Amino acid sequence: MPRKPTAAKPPARAEPPKRRKRGFESAGALLAGAIKAPAEKRGFADTKLLTHWPEIVGDDVAAIARPVKITYGRGFGGTLVLLTTGANAPVLDMQKDRIMERVNATYGYRAVAHVHITQTAPTGFAEGQVAFRTPKPAPPAPPDPVRLARAMEGIDAVQDEGLKQALARLARNVLTPRQI
Repeated sequence: MPRKPTAAKPPARAEPPKRRKRGFESAGALLAGAIKAPAEKRGFADTKLLTHWPEIVGDDVAAIARPVKITYGRGFGGTLVLLTTGANAPVLDMQKDRIMERVNATYGYRAVAHVHITQTAPTGFAEGQVAFRTPKPAPPAPPDPVRLARAMEGIDAVQDEGLKQALARLARNVLTPRQI
């Protein structure tokens, strides 16, 4: 039985790539894919523990310890490994239960059953160097007084006091050099 000839398919149109229509995205959302693979190698299926460490355990603990990895054994709940300096290890050891409670409250289940503390030297070893305290940002340099005076010239004519103060703040903010 002879076959019927099939109609030729029209050539497929090349459609432009679909654009995201969500507006602006946070930097964390854009980097989530890039951060996920290295974090999963260390046992962090959810990177929330790494990215929000100070909010989870508090500034006092975050200043002296960093999460390194989570290992899972046979039982329910893993072992959270924290890195700290030798002098802070006893202080951190006394707070193990509080750290476990806060981490588990963040995950919503008993994700961590044990906390293991690893000590390192604060400086001196290339691989073990850890900066626990982030340096405080330097105060911004004051704006150039000549340029600030020129920017403030027309502000005196404004009648509304609130608007006058807002314009003065705007002039100072625009003329203050930014440090990157």
